[in-house]
Amino acid sequence: MAYWKEIAIAIAIPEAVGFISTYWTRDSIKTWYKNIRKPFFTPPNWVFGPVWTTLYACMGYASFLVWREGGGFDGVGSKALQAYGINLVINCIWPSIFFLAKRLDLASIECLITWGSIVQCIQLFTPISSTAGKLLWPYLGWISFASLLNVSMWYLNRGQPSIKKD
Repeated sequence: MAYWKEIAIAIAIPEAVGFISTYWTRDSIKTWYKNIRKPFFTPPNWVFGPVWTTLYACMGYASFLVWREGGGFDGVGSKALQAYGINLVINCIWPSIFFLAKRLDLASIECLITWGSIVQCIQLFTPISSTAGKLLWPYLGWISFASLLNVSMWYLNRGQPSIKKD
């Protein structure tokens, strides 16, 4: 049975989260973010778009697998899908903390919350669909790296009076 419509919807949901995040970040990337201190291992800005687009597609397809193999929203996958929904909300909050509020300290904490949420999703997804659980590992890896970047930027910019200015 073909599930193209359901797959497309499942992928479109996290991609929409990404679009919202991009909307929040676009002005600050050109101004504030360009001028803060960054660690030597910071990737160029052009890397973030393709990485996040790919991760969101993996997340969406993983959620589809849990939905399909877990009996929909009322089946055994219900708790996993709820955790995934919470993860998307948490994921969407980080850019506003980092780029709008310019609170690198709070954004670092939020990264750790996101990390824990991903671990929970992997734990809940894997018994329902091992493929779905595996599809979230790159997301966990990227958030681990992003957390290191975030904490490093906070450390390098702590005490800087211009950190909250554009």
